[in-house]
Amino acid sequence: MSLNQAPRRSTRKRLPSLDPKLESDISPPRKIQKIKAESPISKSPTKIKSGTSPQTLRARKLKAHAKDSLDGPFPSFLRPTPSECALAHEILSSLHGPRKRPKVVVASKDRAGCGDSPSVLDALVRTILSQNTSDKNSTRAKINMDHVYGGSDHWEEIVAGGQEKLQEAIKSGGLSQVKSKVILQILAQAKDNYGHYSLDHLHKASTEDAMEELLGFDGVGPKTASCVLLFCLQREDFAVDTHVQRITGLLGWHPKNSSREQTYHHLNKRIPDEHKYGLHILFVTHGKVCDECKAGGKVAGKCELRKAFREQVVKGEVEEPVKQEVKEEINDEVKQEEA
Repeated sequence: MSLNQAPRRSTRKRLPSLDPKLESDISPPRKIQKIKAESPISKSPTKIKSGTSPQTLRARKLKAHAKDSLDGPFPSFLRPTPSECALAHEILSSLHGPRKRPKVVVASKDRAGCGDSPSVLDALVRTILSQNTSDKNSTRAKINMDHVYGGSDHWEEIVAGGQEKLQEAIKSGGLSQVKSKVILQILAQAKDNYGHYSLDHLHKASTEDAMEELLGFDGVGPKTASCVLLFCLQREDFAVDTHVQRITGLLGWHPKNSSREQTYHHLNKRIPDEHKYGLHILFVTHGKVCDECKAGGKVAGKCELRKAFREQVVKGEVEEPVKQEVKEEINDEVKQEEA
């Protein structure tokens, strides 16, 4: 092309922006892989509708929850049994000490916790701060937020300060841009819906009504709502975090490819109410300290919990159709131990 020739304008059309995902609990941003030019996908891109309203996303979220709550996502998957839940509870209690629900919920001043507050709105915000970070980091974020705004539950000051100020206040907890936006959205929805910054009316609501109302807030998924139910409202609900998802998977309590939300709905139906509070806390504790069950842990054949459930499968105490799948996992573990 000569210097005097005008440059050609690109005839490529921009792809429409992707439709936002069905709202769930806060997740860290994923890396987007570039598609090679020769890929068939690039020749005929699929058009996806953009601009889905928050109301539509909210309706989809509630519809998905209602569907999975009815029969569970895996009605033919027969684990865990009540006896397995009791056994796991007994073993974990012997390893880490029993966990009993407190008679009165007290908001801690030296840790963020996960739903640990008698104020439902405060419990919800604490749970959001705890998403995808360590207890130490979420606590630093909560303490600094309280310091910046003059104390806990100062919702008027938080709203008046705007997102930039809140984002800076909670940055030590990670994902501060997303979390600050979600917190302000929740506060705005609470004020619009009820005329004040409080959700304490949920203490008198049924468990299902409370769950549906919590899921109605933008950015709140089953895990966050379940934590508020379990710890703040003191309901028998089985919250599933990354530790619970991992360990119950190792025990064969849900299908291999089960998402965390599917696992929540499945286990919430299968685990008896009397074990939900204790097992949740004990699974989280065990997942942090057990060398075999923590993230990236290697099988050594010493974990009392996993040994007990391996013996159950070997003795034929696990029902079909999951027996073969669990046996395959055990064979893989044995090979790792022998390596």
